Amino acid sequence: MSEPKSLLLVAAAALIDVDGRVLICQRPPGKALAGLWEFPGGKVEPGETPEACLIRELEEELGISVNEACLAPFVFASHSYESFHLLMPLYLVRRWTGLVTAREHSGLAWVKPSALGDYPMPPADAPLVAWLRDLI
Repeated sequence: MSEPKSLLLVAAAALIDVDGRVLICQRPPGKALAGLWEFPGGKVEPGETPEACLIRELEEELGISVNEACLAPFVFASHSYESFHLLMPLYLVRRWTGLVTAREHSGLAWVKPSALGDYPMPPADAPLVAWLRDLI
């Protein structure tokens, strides 16, 4: 039997604009999985809720403010990487304040759910595309 892997909790958001497009962010050079497209978010810190994590990460990564009431739990990903297991709840966000700006990513794209499959994503993010395509 293989060694148990540590569990990494990451919260992610699918920001949806008035045209029904979803925001995806390109991982910058020098980071793991650089160049792939992902949903914004990040690691949940000890003692932090996934919602508080997303509010913090969306401010840090995109320069926007989100009210916790505007975070709608949607679906989650569960994926084993080589050295850890990732659990990632995905929240839908349709309301925020501020202008979305790439502060930590090399690119941003607003994409119709039907076209999300055209963007290479990390293994944990990719299965979420079908849920977004079918349910929003």
